[in-house]
Amino acid sequence: MRVVSGVKKGLHLKAVPGTSTRPTTDKVKEAIFNIIGPYFDGGVGLDLFGGSGGLGIEALSRGIDKMIFVDRDQKAIQTIKGNLETCRLLDQAEVYRNDAVRALKAIVKRDIKFDVIFLDPPYKQQKLTELIEEISKHQLLTSDGVVIAEHDSEVLLEKSIGNLELVRHEEYGIIGVSLYRYEEGWEGEQK
Repeated sequence: MRVVSGVKKGLHLKAVPGTSTRPTTDKVKEAIFNIIGPYFDGGVGLDLFGGSGGLGIEALSRGIDKMIFVDRDQKAIQTIKGNLETCRLLDQAEVYRNDAVRALKAIVKRDIKFDVIFLDPPYKQQKLTELIEEISKHQLLTSDGVVIAEHDSEVLLEKSIGNLELVRHEEYGIIGVSLYRYEEGWEGEQK
């Protein structure tokens, strides 16, 4: 596993020890970033099921300014911190050990808007629809932000969840990737 592109291209990342996490393959990672970027001009990201930190670190390497990593597994948290240190990206990251739902509640209180949110939960425990509903309900994306959900290719997510719409779905073998954005013309709450 490595950083595929950007300023940290080629650096090797460690996987979380054991079999509790499944890192995104370099092929799927490259495909995801070709869909959403492939590069960024700043911004803030959230990797809600951080695992080894591969997706968030790739986003930082490709120009995201800051990334928040969340995972509930202590081994994953240690791996994310180690990989951030290897890539010299600790100063651009926040790493929290927390459950995804609790983490979203904490983020809502901080009033942060994200340019990219990665959702890559364990395939057997997916609550993607509920998580995307929470992201939509609390308007956690910037106006042109994206949610990227990685899931089993047999999982078919709704075309519209809250005020987010499915704009692209791709399959890579047993892996499905669904991308959500705000519905066209949606402007959010008027203040």
